[in-house]
Amino acid sequence: MSEHEQKTDTPSRRQFIGASIAGLATLALVPGFRLIEIGNARSPDQPASAAQRWGLLIDTDKCASGCTACVTACDVENGLVQTGRPRTDAQWIRKVELKDKSTGESHSLPLMCQHCAEPPCVDVCPTGASFKRADGIVLVDRHICIGCRYCMMACPYKARSFVHEVLTEQKAHAPRGKGCVESCTLCVHRVDEDRQPACAEACTAAGHDAILFGDLKDPNSEISKRLKSRNTTQLRADLKLNTGVRYQGI
Repeated sequence: MSEHEQKTDTPSRRQFIGASIAGLATLALVPGFRLIEIGNARSPDQPASAAQRWGLLIDTDKCASGCTACVTACDVENGLVQTGRPRTDAQWIRKVELKDKSTGESHSLPLMCQHCAEPPCVDVCPTGASFKRADGIVLVDRHICIGCRYCMMACPYKARSFVHEVLTEQKAHAPRGKGCVESCTLCVHRVDEDRQPACAEACTAAGHDAILFGDLKDPNSEISKRLKSRNTTQLRADLKLNTGVRYQGI
């Protein structure tokens, strides 16, 4: 091949490869769903915006010990429990009991992906499968997750699960796949429809109102007002990850 042919052929091949990769990125995991749509946009004509940052404020004084309404709601919403089959290791939200040894005071609280502004899971991912949306929601692109589980080791909250088996009864809005890592998505499909995450909705329905969802960047939002007026805590604040999930009462 001549020097001229090499120069004219290379861009052509790059365009072909680029188009092929773009095509793969939009492959459907389940009928009618493309992961790239949930990763990059609220809707086809309304992209996720850095003007917002979604988060949760959890009041541990209101969170009832023994109540698992938020866990059950998450399981049902995202298809984590399948009919006639025992529960797998996958759990996007779990209840944790904390006890102060010096005072004996105890707290019950839900623990999930903290949707860090500086997520260590994203830093260690070799393929870019772990990523953060412009509005702060941390997700996993299962099209390019290779199951290395580096992100699971990097997460200080043990908030990620690995899918070991073939799954059925999947939800179109929450596709899952064997060999992939997964975690709380903050019910991103609900957020993009201006709805509450399932955990927050279920907590309110149970009469506890321990989970408040909202825009951390909006000074007029209820969550921002509470963060300014009350003492709150970030789990492992020493890591300086700037978590999107905050706790009150611990």
